Amino acid sequence: MPNINQDQQILGRLGNLIVKIADSTEEITAAQRLRHKVFVGERLVTGTDETLPILDQKDEDRFDAYCDHLIVIENSPGENYDGRVVATYRLMSQDQAETAGGFYTAAEFQVGDLVRRFPKLKFLELGRSCVLPEFRTKRTIELLWHGSWAYVRKHGFDVMFGCASMEGVIVEPHKEALSFLYQTAKADEDWDVSGNGEVIQLSQIAIGNGNLKSAIRSLPPLIKGYLRLGAMFASQAVIDRQFGTIDVLVLLPVSRLNPRYVNYYGENAERHS
Repeated sequence: MPNINQDQQILGRLGNLIVKIADSTEEITAAQRLRHKVFVGERLVTGTDETLPILDQKDEDRFDAYCDHLIVIENSPGENYDGRVVATYRLMSQDQAETAGGFYTAAEFQVGDLVRRFPKLKFLELGRSCVLPEFRTKRTIELLWHGSWAYVRKHGFDVMFGCASMEGVIVEPHKEALSFLYQTAKADEDWDVSGNGEVIQLSQIAIGNGNLKSAIRSLPPLIKGYLRLGAMFASQAVIDRQFGTIDVLVLLPVSRLNPRYVNYYGENAERHS
């Protein structure tokens, strides 16, 4: 378990949970082990030795060394705040991506083109999000969002983006959800991004207005959260056969954030600080 000293920077607290940027090898390893437990244990993913080193029980790739790792830790009583990592988000800035040779998302979407369209904006990639099953509660998700927002404000980012996944590689079970995203939250033309590989044209599966409540219910919680924040979605999705998912690209300029959530977390993320 990671050991958090009192004098280390913490982005926020809520009850017995703490959100912070991992600042030790031990904490990063704990985040990678959590990712392995969720991505492999729950989804039965198989992959290469580079991406899923089963013997170490870690989900690890070459981008980890360049990123910041946002973690939520369950805090137990005591001076040293011993606890376990129960949620994580991987954050990759534009500068970090340039050093790494590109964003992780670029394997599925042509995000390099998007960045070049807006040279005056600072981009932040959000990825590898996961939460232990027993901590998939409003409180944990709220703290994860709070930490992300605090990080965005601290470093002056203008745009957040990243992939969000729907389980399975068959389109049919997700037609309502994908159609809903296309009809209600399609990216503006200058923000739209093309996919790579096995691409799904969302315009070709549009099914009319459909059942709004049913479509919303079928969306994964993370995607619902992005919608509430004011996110747009690219007009193409990509099938990821390694992870057994259909991935959509989330685009969230800070200027489009729902004022309700900015007010809730605070202009400078002071709500849970």
